[in-house]
Amino acid sequence: MALKPTIYKLKVALSDLDREVYEALNLTVARHPSETLERMMVRVMAFCFNAQDQLMFCKGISDTEEPDLWMHSLAGNLELWIDVGEPAFDRIKKATRVASAVKVYCFNSKASTWWELNRSNLAGLSASIFTFQWDEIQALANKIERTMDVSITISESSAYVATEQGECEVSLRRLQ
Repeated sequence: MALKPTIYKLKVALSDLDREVYEALNLTVARHPSETLERMMVRVMAFCFNAQDQLMFCKGISDTEEPDLWMHSLAGNLELWIDVGEPAFDRIKKATRVASAVKVYCFNSKASTWWELNRSNLAGLSASIFTFQWDEIQALANKIERTMDVSITISESSAYVATEQGECEVSLRRLQ
């Protein structure tokens, strides 16, 4: 019998001072049985850093043909493809062919090794690559509950996250 995803319901008060986006988001996030809490929270943070009306979570890990998040235009064109983790070069290359913009958010302890191994190949692609600090993502994951209210304020590539379990800062660094 297949394991079912764990559902998280987050009420996010988002204030993105850089883009002047102020939203109250009701996010329902399905965490795949093989997905870590840290990876799920990177998906949530990627959503917040890119919040727009048409942005949505995809099947992610359970469907290798879809990214973790994407956004289509009203005409149906794929405008934004977002992957989380350290995807293969071929996957990113394919994404740049089908989407107007591609973003990758790395986050774990092996992200720097992945970047060094793929940096020269990725330089030729029109993809934006970012990395989160692993220890900050771990601290964030430790504050998450299945149902919760969270306040996220983004300013100058840092997100200040406040929950009932405490506060933390998650910084984002652009690699490409």
